[in-house]
Amino acid sequence: MHAEIARELAASGDPLRLTLDGVRYVDKPPLLYLLLASAFAVGGASEGTARAVAALGALVAVAATAWLGSRLHGGPWGLLAGVALLTSCGFFAYGRYVRPETLFVAGLIGGFALLLPAVLAGHRGLAALGLGVFGLAALAKDPLGALLPPVAVGLALAAAGRARPLGAWLPWPGVAALLVLGLAWYAAVALATPGFAWYTVVDNHVLNVARARRFPDEDVPLSALEFLVVAALGAGPWIVAAAAALIRLARRRAWRDPAQAPWIVLALWATGVLALTALSPFRLPHYGLPAYPAIALLAARGWSESGRPLALIHAGLFAALSAACAVAWASGGAPLARVLDATDVATHKAAAAGAGASLDPALFVPVLGVGALAFGAGALVLIALIVAGRAARVAAAATAVTLLATLPCVALGLEAVAATRSVKPIALELARRAGPADVVVHEGPLENSGALEWYSGRRPVILDGRRSVLGFGATRPESRDLFWDRARLAAAWTGGARVWVVTGRAEDRSAVGTLPGRHLIASAGGRRLYVNR
Repeated sequence: MHAEIARELAASGDPLRLTLDGVRYVDKPPLLYLLLASAFAVGGASEGTARAVAALGALVAVAATAWLGSRLHGGPWGLLAGVALLTSCGFFAYGRYVRPETLFVAGLIGGFALLLPAVLAGHRGLAALGLGVFGLAALAKDPLGALLPPVAVGLALAAAGRARPLGAWLPWPGVAALLVLGLAWYAAVALATPGFAWYTVVDNHVLNVARARRFPDEDVPLSALEFLVVAALGAGPWIVAAAAALIRLARRRAWRDPAQAPWIVLALWATGVLALTALSPFRLPHYGLPAYPAIALLAARGWSESGRPLALIHAGLFAALSAACAVAWASGGAPLARVLDATDVATHKAAAAGAGASLDPALFVPVLGVGALAFGAGALVLIALIVAGRAARVAAAATAVTLLATLPCVALGLEAVAATRSVKPIALELARRAGPADVVVHEGPLENSGALEWYSGRRPVILDGRRSVLGFGATRPESRDLFWDRARLAAAWTGGARVWVVTGRAEDRSAVGTLPGRHLIASAGGRRLYVNR
């Protein structure tokens, strides 16, 4: 979906008017799409080029985390922090998606990596640069990315008695850069698009928290407990070492020591992101990602201070994970599939639409086998290191290597899930069969098949798809003919044109069930392709 938005931006050249399927798209700011469009101009509009942009954003975040860790705690521990972020399976997974999350995280940790050392050194120029990078984070995903990180810094400095003078950590050139980079695009679009400011500030933030949006989409939020479990698993097991570091900081009352202010900032940021999201009525799995670099940095500190106890804990944890993977492998993958069904937003959305989207347990059997071996080997190595009395640094490195060995499992799992959910097979069939004068209809919100136009080269009209990220765009006059109701579909179906319908809905909830003479052409990725003749 995001690659298609960028392709349309490359064609229009107007970053103030992002579109998907030709419909105004105002849910995200333009940084990802500008980078993708630029990459397409150089390397062509391909899937590989699109994925490379998001992956490079993830690598920038890893590098910034390692650099900040080395500045705060020394080179080896900084390297461990970078590896900790890379091997957090939630972060690694989103690094493989074409989404703005990795750029957002890169902007956040990049800002912290510049601002926090600048605060310690009294370097106003570096502090200004860090504030400007926070502005880029806002341009990647959300204006709160520009506003909340300085709040965390200010709270930590106030607790240490170092908040004044403000100019020492909020130099005016940096504040100006933050506001221009972070908010100028929003202001320009608000002037050009009536209703955009209300949609962004009120509907997408205030009313979203209150679960009373005027333009809701089909996302099904996690419960507070589900969100915290998903966030912890996505950052695991590094979150254990991070918790150890937090406990030590609290026991020492480190917030009173100005030299510890950067660590207090990281502690406030990590706990604040997770706690505020858990308290919000609306939570999605990726809402915890902004906390992951801070968790990785705190984990590196935790290992440096509590190496032997953490080695014991991780040996037991890896042994338990190895046993759990082995049991799930022997059970044909069913336990893991049940866990994913309980926490997966796509499954929840499909269930709400009346479509069966439970993941096939057999998909995860190879993944579980490799995971059992990797975790088992990691547990044995840690036990051997504990017996040999090796230093905490060696045990931490063994933990990192174990988790690096499990990353192919995450990649294989994502590939298996994508194979069962991708719109690509249906889109390619449509590209092969549909004629230039044929009408293509997508039933339901288009983001559920966001790459349909990307792979098929055909622009669909949208049936029953106003409850969507395109809900605001659907109110625009130029989009009137792109959003159909069932009566218009029925008229076209029995008219002179050949009509194709792509749907992921169960037949008893789909408009297709009422259409005469329908022909099922293909079924793949949880969708079906029908034609009237």
